[in-house]
Amino acid sequence: MRCWMGKMWLVGWIVALAGLAASPVRAADGDAAEIRAVIEAQLAAFAADDAVKAFSFASPTIQRMFGTPEDFLMMVRTGYPVVYRPSSVLFHPLQVVNGEPVQVVQMSDATGHVWLAVYRMQRQPDAAWRIDGCALRQADSRST
Repeated sequence: MRCWMGKMWLVGWIVALAGLAASPVRAADGDAAEIRAVIEAQLAAFAADDAVKAFSFASPTIQRMFGTPEDFLMMVRTGYPVVYRPSSVLFHPLQVVNGEPVQVVQMSDATGHVWLAVYRMQRQPDAAWRIDGCALRQADSRST
């Protein structure tokens, strides 16, 4: 458990620091739609408790970090409960941070608290998009 929390902290800080240089951009060649589809597919896999499918949307770096689909799912379940079971999901416009696409997704949890999930995306050699980290920040509001 402590190892997972340390890994979550590291991934979160990497994404959060990268966020200092964010700027909105127009997605080229359908990237925004493809990135959204990857995140939605991973959220659907979490909802179905399908560890293997959810893990398949993580970048090779994240997969090496957690080792197994089961460890990855346990980390998300315990450290990112709003991502594991969001009550609502709202995608913001795609951003580029230090040349890499970042997708901000507003989510609410079961208690009505609003969170911003910042997904760092990575294009793979086969042209597929994978999630290379997710940082959470609680917003100042509650959903109604």
